[in-house]
Amino acid sequence: MTPTSIASPPRLNAPTIHRHSSGLTIIAEQIPVDAINLNLWLNVGSAVEDDEINGIAHFLEHMIFKGTDRLKSGEFEAQIEQRGAVTNAATSQDYTHYYITTAPQDFAELAPLQMDVLFNPRIPEDAFDRERHVVLEEIRRSDDNARRRTYQHMVDLGYDHLPYRRPVLGPTSVIEHLAPQQMRDFHSAWYHPQDVIAVAVGNLPVEKLIAIVERGYEKTAGDRGDRGRGVSPTFRSETAYTEVVRRNHLDKTLQQSRMMLLWRVPGLMELEETYALDVLANLLGHGRTARLVKDLREERGLVNSVGASNVSHQHQGLFCLSAHLQSENIAQVETELLVHIDRLQTELVSAADLDKVCTQVANQFVFGNETPSDRANLYGYYQAVMGDLTPAFEYSDRIRALTPEAIRSAAQKYLNTKAYGFVAIRPE
Repeated sequence: MTPTSIASPPRLNAPTIHRHSSGLTIIAEQIPVDAINLNLWLNVGSAVEDDEINGIAHFLEHMIFKGTDRLKSGEFEAQIEQRGAVTNAATSQDYTHYYITTAPQDFAELAPLQMDVLFNPRIPEDAFDRERHVVLEEIRRSDDNARRRTYQHMVDLGYDHLPYRRPVLGPTSVIEHLAPQQMRDFHSAWYHPQDVIAVAVGNLPVEKLIAIVERGYEKTAGDRGDRGRGVSPTFRSETAYTEVVRRNHLDKTLQQSRMMLLWRVPGLMELEETYALDVLANLLGHGRTARLVKDLREERGLVNSVGASNVSHQHQGLFCLSAHLQSENIAQVETELLVHIDRLQTELVSAADLDKVCTQVANQFVFGNETPSDRANLYGYYQAVMGDLTPAFEYSDRIRALTPEAIRSAAQKYLNTKAYGFVAIRPE
C-alpha cells in the first residue's frame, strides 16, 4: 500500500488518495471527531439512462439494500441500527452515493457490509415488486410538491436535449413496467470498482482507514468476471437562447404565483466559467442585503421572496432568478430583474460588495467542513463528478481572485437581457 497525500500548502483539508489494484479509489482523512463516515460515490445517475429506463438509477438505490448472497434482506440495516450507526443514500442526475456513519470501533465490522450491498445486490423479484410501490408513492408525493413541480417547469424549458430535463425518480409509466433483469443489467454495467470512490473520514489513522476499506472490498468482491462496463451517452450541449422564450402554467394548488428567468450557462465541464456566475448569484440573491432581496422585497415589497442560483450540473448549467409574488406584479418584476442584470453589465461591482461575497463563500466552505460526513461528501462529489479534488480546495481562492471586471464580463457574456427563458406559474 502506497497512499499519497495531495501535494499542497497547509490547509483545512488534507485527504489521502489511494488506488486499490481493482481500480477502486479510496480517499481517507483522520479528523478528531469520534465518528467515521464511509461514503461510496459513483458518477452514475439519471443522466446515463435512456427514456425507456428513466428512474432506474434511483430505483436501484432502493434495491441495493434488499439483500445479497451473504446478507438477508433487512440484515444490513439491522446490524447498522444495532450499533447505533446510520445509513442512507441519494441519487441525482450526475451521481449516486451510499453512506454509513458509525463509531470508530465498529468501522472494521460495518465497512464490509456496506461494500457487500453496493457490489452484490441480489435484486430479488418479490422485493422488487414491493419496492416498486414505494418508488411509485415517492413519485406521487413529488408530483404533489409545488417546489418540485416548479423545478420541473424550469428544467423543461432549460434543457431541450440534455437528460437533465428528465426527473430523477422517473415517470410512473416507466417504473410500472421495469423488470428486475433490467436493473441487474444496469447494475452490472455501471457498478464497477474502478467507477467507485470510497471515502472514509473520521477518527482512525489514515493507514487503518484505507486498510479496512481495502479488506472490506476484498472480502466481498468475489469473482466479478469480465463484465462489460456501461458506455456514457454522448451529451449534446444546449445553445444559448436567441430570443425570449416564454412558458405560462396554471397550478390551482398555489396560493401565490411563481416566476423564473433563466439562462443556459456552462456546467462543471467548463469549471473556469462557473466561478463568476456563482458570485453573480450571491450578489443578486443570497441574504437579506443581496441586491434583489433588498430592492424587490425589503424596500418595494414587489415579491414575497426572491433569489438567484447558478445550477452547475456536470455537462451544463442554468442561471436562474426566481420569485414568489402576486400575479399582478409579474410583468413589473420581470422588468426590474432585467434592470439589475443590465446594471451588472454596465457598472463594476464595488470592492466592498465583492469582498462580502468572498467572505460568504470562504465561511461556507469552513462551515461545510466540520463533520466527517461533510468532508466525505465534499471529497466524494468532486472526485466522482470531476475526477479531481483540487477544485474543491481552490474554490475560495478562485472566487477571491475574481475582479470586478471579470464579474461584469460574465454578466455580459451569459446573461443576455434580450434572450432568456421565462416561466410563470399562476394559481388562477
